[in-house]
Amino acid sequence: MNTHYLIDILVLLAGAVVAVPIFQRLGLGSILGYLIAGIIVGPWGFGFIERVEEIRHIAEFGVVFLLFIIGVELNPSRLWALRRTVFVLGSAQVILTGFVLTVPFLLFGVPEKSAIIAGFGLALSSTAFGIQILTEGNDLGTPAGRTAFSVLLFQDLAVVPLLTLVSLLANETSLVESIGFAGLDTIIAVTAVFLFGKFLLTPSLRLVAGSRNSEVFIAAAVLVVLGAAWLMEEVGLSMGLGAFLAGMTLADSDYRHQVVADIQPFRGILLGLFFMSVGMSVDFSLLGQQALLIIGLVVGLLLIKAVLLLGLCRLTGVGSGTSIRVSLLLSQSGEFGFVLFGLATTTGVMATDLSQLLTVVVVLTMAVTPWMARIGEYIERRLAEKKTQYDISIAKVDEKPKIIVAGFGRVGKRIARILKTSGVSYLALDNNSNTVERARAEGFNVFYGDASRHDVLKTAGAEDASVLVITLNQVEPTERLVHVIRHHYLSIPIYARGYNIEHCKRLLKAGANVSISETLEVSLQLGGAALEANGISSEEVRLILQAFRQKYYEEGDTPLPIED
Repeated sequence: MNTHYLIDILVLLAGAVVAVPIFQRLGLGSILGYLIAGIIVGPWGFGFIERVEEIRHIAEFGVVFLLFIIGVELNPSRLWALRRTVFVLGSAQVILTGFVLTVPFLLFGVPEKSAIIAGFGLALSSTAFGIQILTEGNDLGTPAGRTAFSVLLFQDLAVVPLLTLVSLLANETSLVESIGFAGLDTIIAVTAVFLFGKFLLTPSLRLVAGSRNSEVFIAAAVLVVLGAAWLMEEVGLSMGLGAFLAGMTLADSDYRHQVVADIQPFRGILLGLFFMSVGMSVDFSLLGQQALLIIGLVVGLLLIKAVLLLGLCRLTGVGSGTSIRVSLLLSQSGEFGFVLFGLATTTGVMATDLSQLLTVVVVLTMAVTPWMARIGEYIERRLAEKKTQYDISIAKVDEKPKIIVAGFGRVGKRIARILKTSGVSYLALDNNSNTVERARAEGFNVFYGDASRHDVLKTAGAEDASVLVITLNQVEPTERLVHVIRHHYLSIPIYARGYNIEHCKRLLKAGANVSISETLEVSLQLGGAALEANGISSEEVRLILQAFRQKYYEEGDTPLPIED
Protein backbone atom coordinates (compact mmCIF):
# COMPACT_ATOMS: atom_id res chain seq x y z
CA MET A 1 0.00 0.00 0.00
CA ASN A 2 1.38 3.43 -1.01
CA THR A 3 1.32 5.65 2.07
CA HIS A 4 3.21 8.70 0.77
CA TYR A 5 -0.03 10.73 0.55
CA LEU A 6 -0.80 9.95 4.19
CA ILE A 7 2.72 10.97 5.22
CA ASP A 8 2.41 14.23 3.23
CA ILE A 9 -0.89 15.01 4.93
CA LEU A 10 0.58 14.35 8.37
CA VAL A 11 3.57 16.58 7.62
CA LEU A 12 1.34 19.41 6.37
CA LEU A 13 -0.97 19.19 9.36
CA ALA A 14 1.96 19.12 11.77
CA GLY A 15 3.56 22.14 10.09
CA ALA A 16 0.32 24.12 10.26
CA VAL A 17 -0.41 23.16 13.87
CA VAL A 18 3.06 24.30 14.97
CA ALA A 19 3.63 27.39 12.83
CA VAL A 20 0.24 29.09 12.66
CA PRO A 21 -0.37 29.50 16.44
CA ILE A 22 3.17 30.87 16.86
CA PHE A 23 2.72 33.51 14.16
CA GLN A 24 -0.74 34.45 15.44
CA ARG A 25 0.70 34.83 18.92
CA LEU A 26 3.37 37.14 17.48
CA GLY A 27 0.63 39.18 15.83
CA LEU A 28 1.80 38.32 12.30
CA GLY A 29 -1.37 36.48 11.23
CA SER A 30 -2.09 32.94 10.12
CA ILE A 31 -1.21 33.44 6.44
CA LEU A 32 2.46 34.09 7.15
CA GLY A 33 2.45 31.05 9.43
CA TYR A 34 1.17 28.85 6.62
CA LEU A 35 3.75 30.29 4.20
CA ILE A 36 6.68 29.67 6.53
CA ALA A 37 5.40 26.19 7.35
CA GLY A 38 5.25 25.44 3.62
CA ILE A 39 8.82 26.65 3.10
CA ILE A 40 10.09 24.54 6.02
CA VAL A 41 8.47 21.26 4.94
CA GLY A 42 8.94 21.84 1.20
CA PRO A 43 11.76 20.91 -1.17
CA TRP A 44 13.93 23.87 -0.18
CA GLY A 45 13.39 23.40 3.54
CA PHE A 46 13.72 20.00 5.19
CA GLY A 47 12.43 18.32 2.04
CA PHE A 48 9.67 16.33 3.73
CA ILE A 49 7.46 16.95 0.68
CA GLU A 50 8.79 16.83 -2.88
CA ARG A 51 5.55 16.57 -4.91
CA VAL A 52 4.63 20.23 -4.66
CA GLU A 53 2.68 20.31 -7.92
CA GLU A 54 0.35 17.53 -6.74
CA ILE A 55 -0.27 19.35 -3.46
CA ARG A 56 -0.94 22.64 -5.23
CA HIS A 57 -3.57 21.12 -7.48
CA ILE A 58 -5.48 19.91 -4.42
CA ALA A 59 -4.85 23.15 -2.52
CA GLU A 60 -6.40 25.25 -5.31
CA PHE A 61 -9.78 23.95 -4.16
CA GLY A 62 -9.31 26.16 -1.09
CA VAL A 63 -9.59 29.22 -3.35
CA VAL A 64 -12.61 27.59 -5.06
CA PHE A 65 -14.46 27.15 -1.76
CA LEU A 66 -13.45 30.66 -0.66
CA LEU A 67 -14.94 32.20 -3.80
CA PHE A 68 -18.11 30.14 -3.40
CA ILE A 69 -18.67 31.50 0.11
CA ILE A 70 -17.95 35.04 -1.09
CA GLY A 71 -20.54 34.51 -3.83
CA VAL A 72 -23.15 33.32 -1.32
CA GLU A 73 -22.57 36.38 0.85
CA LEU A 74 -22.73 38.74 -2.13
CA ASN A 75 -26.40 38.95 -3.00
CA PRO A 76 -27.43 40.84 -6.16
CA SER A 77 -28.49 43.95 -4.22
CA ARG A 78 -25.08 44.20 -2.58
CA LEU A 79 -23.34 43.66 -5.90
CA TRP A 80 -25.48 46.42 -7.40
CA ALA A 81 -24.49 48.73 -4.55
CA LEU A 82 -20.81 48.04 -5.34
CA ARG A 83 -21.27 48.34 -9.11
CA ARG A 84 -19.38 51.62 -9.45
CA THR A 85 -16.34 50.40 -7.56
CA VAL A 86 -16.39 46.94 -9.18
CA PHE A 87 -16.82 47.96 -12.80
CA VAL A 88 -15.13 51.39 -12.80
CA LEU A 89 -12.24 51.04 -10.37
CA GLY A 90 -11.86 47.28 -10.89
CA SER A 91 -11.80 47.43 -14.68
CA ALA A 92 -9.49 50.44 -14.70
CA GLN A 93 -7.05 48.66 -12.39
CA VAL A 94 -6.89 45.48 -14.47
CA ILE A 95 -6.64 47.21 -17.87
CA LEU A 96 -4.22 50.00 -16.91
CA THR A 97 -1.97 47.82 -14.74
CA GLY A 98 -1.97 45.04 -17.33
CA PHE A 99 -0.83 47.33 -20.14
CA VAL A 100 1.74 49.15 -17.99
CA LEU A 101 3.28 45.85 -16.85
CA THR A 102 3.32 44.53 -20.44
CA VAL A 103 5.59 47.35 -21.63
CA PRO A 104 8.78 46.32 -19.74
CA PHE A 105 8.53 42.76 -21.10
CA LEU A 106 8.22 44.08 -24.67
CA LEU A 107 11.20 46.37 -24.13
CA PHE A 108 13.29 43.39 -23.01
CA GLY A 109 12.46 41.44 -26.17
CA VAL A 110 9.77 39.11 -24.83
CA PRO A 111 7.38 38.03 -27.64
CA GLU A 112 4.16 40.02 -27.83
CA LYS A 113 1.81 37.22 -26.78
CA SER A 114 3.98 36.18 -23.82
CA ALA A 115 4.41 39.81 -22.74
CA ILE A 116 0.64 40.39 -22.68
CA ILE A 117 -0.03 37.25 -20.63
CA ALA A 118 2.82 38.14 -18.25
CA GLY A 119 1.62 41.73 -17.81
CA PHE A 120 -2.04 40.91 -17.21
CA GLY A 121 -1.21 37.85 -15.10
CA LEU A 122 0.90 39.98 -12.77
CA ALA A 123 -1.82 42.66 -12.70
CA LEU A 124 -4.13 40.28 -10.82
CA SER A 125 -3.87 40.30 -7.03
CA SER A 126 -4.39 37.44 -4.59
CA THR A 127 -8.03 36.98 -3.64
CA ALA A 128 -7.05 34.36 -1.08
CA PHE A 129 -4.55 36.62 0.69
CA GLY A 130 -6.58 39.82 0.44
CA ILE A 131 -9.87 38.36 1.66
CA GLN A 132 -8.22 36.31 4.41
CA ILE A 133 -6.35 39.33 5.81
CA LEU A 134 -9.51 41.46 5.76
CA THR A 135 -11.53 38.66 7.35
CA GLU A 136 -9.02 38.09 10.15
CA GLY A 137 -9.08 41.81 10.95
CA ASN A 138 -12.89 41.96 10.68
CA ASP A 139 -12.40 44.65 8.03
CA LEU A 140 -14.53 43.41 5.12
CA GLY A 141 -17.29 45.86 6.06
CA THR A 142 -14.96 48.89 6.26
CA PRO A 143 -14.40 51.31 3.34
CA ALA A 144 -11.00 49.70 2.71
CA GLY A 145 -12.55 46.22 2.84
CA ARG A 146 -15.35 47.08 0.43
CA THR A 147 -12.97 48.79 -2.00
CA ALA A 148 -10.45 45.95 -1.95
CA PHE A 149 -13.21 43.38 -2.33
CA SER A 150 -14.65 45.20 -5.34
CA VAL A 151 -11.28 45.28 -7.10
CA LEU A 152 -10.65 41.61 -6.31
CA LEU A 153 -14.13 40.72 -7.57
CA PHE A 154 -13.51 42.31 -10.94
CA GLN A 155 -10.10 40.64 -11.12
CA ASP A 156 -11.78 37.28 -10.55
CA LEU A 157 -14.20 38.09 -13.37
CA ALA A 158 -11.25 39.07 -15.55
CA VAL A 159 -9.66 35.63 -15.10
CA VAL A 160 -12.27 34.16 -17.43
CA PRO A 161 -11.44 36.21 -20.54
CA LEU A 162 -7.71 36.01 -19.73
CA LEU A 163 -7.75 32.20 -19.60
CA THR A 164 -9.78 32.11 -22.79
CA LEU A 165 -7.33 34.56 -24.33
CA VAL A 166 -4.41 32.21 -23.60
CA SER A 167 -6.17 29.33 -25.33
CA LEU A 168 -7.04 31.46 -28.34
CA LEU A 169 -3.54 32.88 -28.65
CA ALA A 170 -2.25 29.33 -28.82
CA ASN A 171 -4.43 28.76 -31.90
CA GLU A 172 -2.54 31.41 -33.89
CA THR A 173 -5.53 33.73 -34.12
CA SER A 174 -4.95 37.47 -34.22
CA LEU A 175 -4.81 39.36 -30.95
CA VAL A 176 -7.99 41.36 -31.70
CA GLU A 177 -9.92 38.22 -32.65
CA SER A 178 -8.67 36.45 -29.50
CA ILE A 179 -9.88 39.26 -27.24
CA GLY A 180 -13.28 39.32 -28.98
CA PHE A 181 -13.79 35.56 -28.65
CA ALA A 182 -12.68 35.67 -25.01
CA GLY A 183 -15.31 38.27 -24.14
CA LEU A 184 -18.05 36.36 -25.96
CA ASP A 185 -17.17 33.07 -24.24
CA THR A 186 -17.22 34.81 -20.89
CA ILE A 187 -20.73 36.20 -21.40
CA ILE A 188 -22.09 32.82 -22.56
CA ALA A 189 -20.50 30.87 -19.67
CA VAL A 190 -21.63 33.30 -16.97
CA THR A 191 -25.18 33.36 -18.34
CA ALA A 192 -25.34 29.55 -18.45
CA VAL A 193 -24.23 29.18 -14.83
CA PHE A 194 -26.73 31.81 -13.64
CA LEU A 195 -29.60 30.12 -15.45
CA PHE A 196 -28.62 26.74 -14.04
CA GLY A 197 -28.44 28.11 -10.51
CA LYS A 198 -31.69 30.02 -10.71
CA PHE A 199 -33.89 27.28 -12.14
CA LEU A 200 -32.26 24.02 -10.99
CA LEU A 201 -30.00 24.56 -7.97
CA THR A 202 -32.49 25.65 -5.31
CA PRO A 203 -35.14 23.05 -6.27
CA SER A 204 -32.45 20.35 -6.13
CA LEU A 205 -31.36 21.44 -2.64
CA ARG A 206 -34.99 21.49 -1.54
CA LEU A 207 -35.33 17.90 -2.66
CA VAL A 208 -32.16 16.85 -0.80
CA ALA A 209 -33.19 18.74 2.35
CA GLY A 210 -36.48 16.84 2.32
CA SER A 211 -34.58 13.64 3.04
CA ARG A 212 -33.57 15.10 6.46
CA ASN A 213 -30.16 13.49 6.12
CA SER A 214 -27.42 15.98 7.08
CA GLU A 215 -24.63 13.90 5.51
CA VAL A 216 -26.40 13.86 2.16
CA PHE A 217 -26.97 17.62 2.35
CA ILE A 218 -23.24 18.17 3.00
CA ALA A 219 -22.46 15.99 -0.01
CA ALA A 220 -24.91 18.02 -2.08
CA ALA A 221 -23.29 21.30 -0.97
CA VAL A 222 -19.82 20.06 -1.95
CA LEU A 223 -21.24 18.73 -5.22
CA VAL A 224 -22.65 22.15 -6.04
CA VAL A 225 -19.28 23.85 -5.51
CA LEU A 226 -17.12 21.29 -7.28
CA GLY A 227 -19.68 20.73 -10.02
CA ALA A 228 -19.83 24.41 -10.93
CA ALA A 229 -16.03 24.62 -10.78
CA TRP A 230 -15.66 21.58 -13.03
CA LEU A 231 -18.16 22.82 -15.59
CA MET A 232 -16.33 26.13 -15.96
CA GLU A 233 -12.96 24.41 -16.22
CA GLU A 234 -14.31 22.09 -18.90
CA VAL A 235 -15.05 25.07 -21.13
CA GLY A 236 -11.57 26.45 -20.46
CA LEU A 237 -12.50 29.03 -17.83
CA SER A 238 -11.76 29.55 -14.14
CA MET A 239 -12.88 27.01 -11.52
CA GLY A 240 -12.99 29.79 -8.97
CA LEU A 241 -15.35 31.89 -11.05
CA GLY A 242 -17.67 28.91 -11.49
CA ALA A 243 -17.83 28.44 -7.72
CA PHE A 244 -18.35 32.18 -7.22
CA LEU A 245 -21.28 32.29 -9.64
CA ALA A 246 -22.82 29.20 -8.05
CA GLY A 247 -22.57 30.93 -4.71
CA MET A 248 -24.25 34.06 -6.02
CA THR A 249 -27.21 32.03 -7.25
CA LEU A 250 -27.70 30.83 -3.66
CA ALA A 251 -27.36 34.30 -2.11
CA ASP A 252 -31.13 34.69 -1.65
CA SER A 253 -31.85 30.99 -1.10
CA ASP A 254 -33.42 29.61 2.08
CA TYR A 255 -30.53 27.13 2.26
CA ARG A 256 -27.63 29.61 2.07
CA HIS A 257 -26.78 29.52 5.79
CA GLN A 258 -26.72 25.75 6.00
CA VAL A 259 -24.66 25.45 2.81
CA VAL A 260 -22.08 27.97 4.07
CA ALA A 261 -21.86 26.18 7.42
CA ASP A 262 -21.24 22.86 5.66
CA ILE A 263 -18.61 24.31 3.30
CA GLN A 264 -16.65 26.34 5.87
CA PRO A 265 -14.54 23.42 7.23
CA PHE A 266 -13.44 22.46 3.71
CA ARG A 267 -12.62 26.09 2.90
CA GLY A 268 -10.52 26.58 6.03
CA ILE A 269 -8.43 23.43 5.66
CA LEU A 270 -7.88 23.70 1.91
CA LEU A 271 -7.16 27.43 1.99
CA GLY A 272 -4.49 26.83 4.63
CA LEU A 273 -3.10 24.10 2.40
CA PHE A 274 -3.06 26.56 -0.50
CA PHE A 275 -0.95 29.05 1.47
CA MET A 276 1.43 26.25 2.43
CA SER A 277 1.71 25.16 -1.21
CA VAL A 278 2.70 28.72 -2.12
CA GLY A 279 5.52 28.53 0.43
CA MET A 280 6.63 25.17 -0.96
CA SER A 281 6.68 26.59 -4.51
CA VAL A 282 9.51 29.03 -3.87
CA ASP A 283 12.38 27.88 -6.13
CA PHE A 284 15.40 28.96 -4.11
CA SER A 285 17.79 27.63 -6.76
CA LEU A 286 16.37 30.11 -9.27
CA LEU A 287 16.43 32.76 -6.57
CA GLY A 288 20.13 32.09 -6.02
CA GLN A 289 20.96 32.18 -9.74
CA GLN A 290 19.07 35.37 -10.58
CA ALA A 291 18.74 37.07 -7.20
CA LEU A 292 19.21 40.67 -8.38
CA LEU A 293 16.79 40.27 -11.30
CA ILE A 294 14.12 38.65 -9.12
CA ILE A 295 14.48 41.22 -6.32
CA GLY A 296 14.24 44.01 -8.88
CA LEU A 297 11.12 42.47 -10.43
CA VAL A 298 9.48 42.00 -7.03
CA VAL A 299 10.20 45.55 -5.85
CA GLY A 300 9.25 47.04 -9.22
CA LEU A 301 6.02 45.05 -9.39
CA LEU A 302 4.94 46.03 -5.88
CA LEU A 303 5.77 49.67 -6.54
CA ILE A 304 4.06 49.91 -9.93
CA LYS A 305 0.86 48.18 -8.78
CA ALA A 306 0.64 50.20 -5.56
CA VAL A 307 1.19 53.56 -7.29
CA LEU A 308 -1.29 52.83 -10.09
CA LEU A 309 -4.00 51.58 -7.74
CA LEU A 310 -3.43 54.49 -5.36
CA GLY A 311 -3.91 56.96 -8.22
CA LEU A 312 -7.02 55.18 -9.50
CA CYS A 313 -8.55 55.06 -6.01
CA ARG A 314 -8.04 58.78 -5.56
CA LEU A 315 -9.45 59.53 -9.03
CA THR A 316 -12.61 57.56 -8.21
CA GLY A 317 -13.16 59.46 -4.95
CA VAL A 318 -11.77 56.98 -2.41
CA GLY A 319 -10.34 58.60 0.74
CA SER A 320 -6.58 59.00 1.08
CA GLY A 321 -6.12 56.60 4.00
CA THR A 322 -8.33 53.96 2.42
CA SER A 323 -6.57 54.37 -0.94
CA ILE A 324 -3.14 53.80 0.59
CA ARG A 325 -4.29 50.76 2.53
CA VAL A 326 -6.00 49.17 -0.48
CA SER A 327 -3.07 49.87 -2.81
CA LEU A 328 -0.59 48.21 -0.43
CA LEU A 329 -2.91 45.29 0.34
CA LEU A 330 -3.39 44.50 -3.37
CA SER A 331 0.13 45.30 -4.60
CA GLN A 332 1.07 41.61 -4.86
CA SER A 333 0.28 39.23 -7.68
CA GLY A 334 -2.05 36.33 -7.05
CA GLU A 335 -2.80 32.67 -7.36
CA PHE A 336 -4.46 33.04 -10.75
CA GLY A 337 -1.07 34.03 -12.11
CA PHE A 338 0.05 30.44 -11.51
CA VAL A 339 -2.89 29.21 -13.55
CA LEU A 340 -2.35 31.68 -16.40
CA PHE A 341 1.39 31.09 -16.66
CA GLY A 342 0.97 27.32 -16.38
CA LEU A 343 -1.64 27.26 -19.15
CA ALA A 344 0.46 29.59 -21.30
CA THR A 345 3.44 27.27 -20.91
CA THR A 346 1.58 24.06 -21.74
CA THR A 347 -0.02 25.67 -24.82
CA GLY A 348 3.31 27.05 -26.06
CA VAL A 349 2.39 30.73 -25.65
CA MET A 350 5.07 31.32 -22.99
CA ALA A 351 8.57 29.90 -22.58
CA THR A 352 9.15 27.62 -19.58
CA ASP A 353 12.03 29.73 -18.24
CA LEU A 354 9.90 32.87 -18.20
CA SER A 355 7.00 31.03 -16.54
CA GLN A 356 9.27 29.72 -13.75
CA LEU A 357 10.75 33.17 -13.21
CA LEU A 358 7.32 34.79 -12.98
CA THR A 359 6.10 32.09 -10.59
CA VAL A 360 8.94 32.86 -8.16
CA VAL A 361 8.17 36.59 -8.41
CA VAL A 362 4.48 35.98 -7.68
CA VAL A 363 5.28 33.78 -4.68
CA LEU A 364 7.64 36.37 -3.18
CA THR A 365 5.13 39.21 -3.62
CA MET A 366 2.51 37.06 -1.90
CA ALA A 367 4.95 36.28 0.91
CA VAL A 368 5.40 39.98 1.75
CA THR A 369 1.66 40.70 1.59
CA PRO A 370 1.03 40.40 5.37
CA TRP A 371 3.68 43.05 6.03
CA MET A 372 2.38 45.30 3.24
CA ALA A 373 -1.11 44.98 4.69
CA ARG A 374 0.09 45.92 8.18
CA ILE A 375 1.94 48.96 6.83
CA GLY A 376 -1.17 50.05 4.95
CA GLU A 377 -3.36 49.61 8.01
CA TYR A 378 -0.90 51.61 10.13
CA ILE A 379 -0.77 54.48 7.63
CA GLU A 380 -4.57 54.55 7.34
CA ARG A 381 -4.91 54.66 11.11
CA ARG A 382 -2.37 57.47 11.48
CA LEU A 383 -4.04 59.52 8.77
CA ALA A 384 -7.43 58.94 10.40
CA GLU A 385 -6.06 60.19 13.71
CA LYS A 386 -5.01 63.42 11.99
CA LYS A 387 -8.42 63.97 10.41
CA THR A 388 -10.28 66.97 11.70
CA GLN A 389 -13.75 66.29 10.35
CA TYR A 390 -14.96 63.98 13.11
CA ASP A 391 -12.29 64.51 15.76
CA ILE A 392 -13.95 65.47 19.04
CA SER A 393 -10.83 67.30 20.21
CA ILE A 394 -11.48 70.11 17.69
CA ALA A 395 -15.20 69.64 17.07
CA LYS A 396 -17.65 72.30 18.11
CA VAL A 397 -20.36 70.70 20.20
CA ASP A 398 -23.31 73.07 19.87
CA GLU A 399 -25.55 71.29 22.35
CA LYS A 400 -24.23 69.82 25.60
CA PRO A 401 -25.20 66.17 25.52
CA LYS A 402 -27.23 64.71 28.37
CA ILE A 403 -25.63 61.30 27.80
CA ILE A 404 -22.15 60.35 26.59
CA VAL A 405 -21.69 56.88 25.09
CA ALA A 406 -18.13 55.49 25.13
CA GLY A 407 -17.76 52.87 22.40
CA PHE A 408 -19.87 52.58 19.27
CA GLY A 409 -19.99 48.87 18.53
CA ARG A 410 -23.24 46.94 18.28
CA VAL A 411 -24.35 47.72 21.83
CA GLY A 412 -23.36 51.39 21.65
CA LYS A 413 -25.16 51.80 18.35
CA ARG A 414 -28.37 50.29 19.73
CA ILE A 415 -28.26 52.58 22.77
CA ALA A 416 -27.69 55.59 20.51
CA ARG A 417 -30.65 54.56 18.36
CA ILE A 418 -32.87 54.31 21.47
CA LEU A 419 -31.74 57.74 22.69
CA LYS A 420 -32.21 59.25 19.24
CA THR A 421 -35.72 57.81 18.94
CA SER A 422 -36.59 59.16 22.40
CA GLY A 423 -35.31 62.63 21.57
CA VAL A 424 -32.62 62.56 24.27
CA SER A 425 -29.41 64.37 23.31
CA TYR A 426 -26.29 62.22 23.31
CA LEU A 427 -22.74 62.15 22.01
CA ALA A 428 -20.85 58.96 21.23
CA LEU A 429 -17.08 58.42 21.10
CA ASP A 430 -15.14 55.72 19.32
CA ASN A 431 -11.45 55.40 18.43
CA ASN A 432 -12.08 53.47 15.21
CA SER A 433 -12.21 56.00 12.37
CA ASN A 434 -13.97 53.60 10.01
CA THR A 435 -16.72 53.00 12.56
CA VAL A 436 -17.13 56.74 13.06
CA GLU A 437 -17.27 57.42 9.34
CA ARG A 438 -19.96 54.79 8.75
CA ALA A 439 -22.01 55.84 11.78
CA ARG A 440 -22.01 59.52 10.87
CA ALA A 441 -23.10 58.64 7.36
CA GLU A 442 -26.11 56.94 8.99
CA GLY A 443 -26.95 60.09 10.96
CA PHE A 444 -25.52 59.23 14.39
CA ASN A 445 -23.87 61.89 16.55
CA VAL A 446 -20.57 60.08 16.96
CA PHE A 447 -17.04 61.49 16.94
CA TYR A 448 -13.55 60.08 16.71
CA GLY A 449 -11.90 60.20 20.13
CA ASP A 450 -10.29 58.18 22.91
CA ALA A 451 -12.73 58.24 25.83
CA SER A 452 -9.98 57.24 28.27
CA ARG A 453 -8.38 60.68 27.86
CA HIS A 454 -9.57 63.39 30.23
CA ASP A 455 -9.18 66.18 27.65
CA VAL A 456 -11.34 64.30 25.15
CA LEU A 457 -14.08 63.75 27.73
CA LYS A 458 -13.94 67.40 28.71
CA THR A 459 -14.29 68.52 25.09
CA ALA A 460 -17.23 66.16 24.71
CA GLY A 461 -19.02 67.92 27.59
CA ALA A 462 -18.62 65.31 30.32
CA GLU A 463 -18.85 67.98 33.05
CA ASP A 464 -22.46 68.67 32.14
CA ALA A 465 -23.53 65.14 31.19
CA SER A 466 -26.18 63.41 33.25
CA VAL A 467 -24.88 59.90 32.55
CA LEU A 468 -21.84 58.29 30.95
CA VAL A 469 -22.51 54.89 29.38
CA ILE A 470 -19.60 52.54 28.65
CA THR A 471 -20.33 49.87 26.03
CA LEU A 472 -16.84 48.53 25.27
CA ASN A 473 -16.68 44.76 24.75
CA GLN A 474 -13.16 44.34 26.21
CA VAL A 475 -12.79 43.53 29.88
CA GLU A 476 -9.60 45.35 30.86
CA PRO A 477 -10.14 48.54 28.79
CA THR A 478 -13.59 48.94 30.35
CA GLU A 479 -12.15 48.79 33.87
CA ARG A 480 -9.41 51.30 33.01
CA LEU A 481 -11.96 53.66 31.53
CA VAL A 482 -14.13 53.52 34.65
CA HIS A 483 -11.07 54.35 36.80
CA VAL A 484 -10.18 57.33 34.57
CA ILE A 485 -13.69 58.75 34.54
CA ARG A 486 -14.21 58.36 38.27
CA HIS A 487 -10.83 59.97 39.01
CA HIS A 488 -11.69 63.14 37.11
CA TYR A 489 -15.48 63.20 37.54
CA LEU A 490 -16.54 62.23 41.05
CA SER A 491 -20.27 62.78 40.67
CA ILE A 492 -21.14 61.71 37.13
CA PRO A 493 -23.15 58.44 37.10
CA ILE A 494 -21.36 55.68 35.21
CA TYR A 495 -23.33 52.85 33.63
CA ALA A 496 -20.99 50.14 32.37
CA ARG A 497 -21.43 47.03 30.27
CA GLY A 498 -20.00 44.02 32.08
CA TYR A 499 -19.25 40.58 30.78
CA ASN A 500 -20.32 38.49 33.79
CA ILE A 501 -20.93 38.88 37.51
CA GLU A 502 -17.22 38.90 38.37
CA HIS A 503 -16.52 41.60 35.83
CA CYS A 504 -19.50 43.59 37.13
CA LYS A 505 -18.07 43.42 40.65
CA ARG A 506 -14.73 44.80 39.47
CA LEU A 507 -16.42 47.62 37.56
CA LEU A 508 -18.45 48.59 40.62
CA LYS A 509 -15.31 48.57 42.73
CA ALA A 510 -13.62 50.81 40.15
CA GLY A 511 -16.39 53.38 40.51
CA ALA A 512 -19.28 52.43 38.25
CA ASN A 513 -22.76 53.16 39.62
CA VAL A 514 -24.48 50.44 37.61
CA SER A 515 -22.96 47.49 35.82
CA ILE A 516 -25.13 45.28 33.62
CA SER A 517 -24.03 41.74 32.83
CA GLU A 518 -24.55 40.92 29.16
CA THR A 519 -24.49 37.17 29.81
CA LEU A 520 -27.26 37.51 32.41
CA GLU A 521 -29.58 39.55 30.22
CA VAL A 522 -29.26 37.11 27.32
CA SER A 523 -30.00 34.23 29.70
CA LEU A 524 -33.05 36.01 31.09
CA GLN A 525 -34.50 36.73 27.65
CA LEU A 526 -34.03 33.15 26.45
CA GLY A 527 -35.26 31.69 29.74
CA GLY A 528 -38.33 33.91 29.73
CA ALA A 529 -39.22 32.89 26.19
CA ALA A 530 -38.86 29.23 27.17
CA LEU A 531 -41.14 29.70 30.20
CA GLU A 532 -43.86 31.40 28.15
CA ALA A 533 -43.63 28.63 25.58
CA ASN A 534 -44.51 26.22 28.38
CA GLY A 535 -47.73 28.00 29.36
CA ILE A 536 -46.53 30.33 32.14
CA SER A 537 -48.19 33.75 31.93
CA SER A 538 -46.22 36.82 30.88
CA GLU A 539 -46.75 38.51 34.27
CA GLU A 540 -45.54 35.46 36.18
CA VAL A 541 -42.52 35.19 33.91
CA ARG A 542 -41.73 38.87 34.53
CA LEU A 543 -41.79 38.36 38.31
CA ILE A 544 -39.64 35.22 38.10
CA LEU A 545 -37.03 36.94 35.95
CA GLN A 546 -37.00 40.07 38.09
CA ALA A 547 -36.48 37.96 41.21
CA PHE A 548 -33.65 36.08 39.51
CA ARG A 549 -32.11 39.37 38.39
CA GLN A 550 -32.42 40.73 41.93
CA LYS A 551 -30.63 37.73 43.43
CA TYR A 552 -27.92 37.82 40.74
CA TYR A 553 -27.05 41.46 41.32
CA GLU A 554 -27.27 41.18 45.11
CA GLU A 555 -24.33 38.83 44.82
CA GLY A 556 -22.52 41.71 43.18
CA ASP A 557 -23.75 44.23 45.78
CA THR A 558 -26.01 46.01 43.28
CA PRO A 559 -29.57 45.16 44.33
CA LEU A 560 -32.29 46.08 41.88
CA PRO A 561 -35.79 46.52 43.32
CA ILE A 562 -38.51 44.17 42.16
CA GLU A 563 -41.10 46.14 40.23
CA ASP A 564 -44.57 46.40 41.71
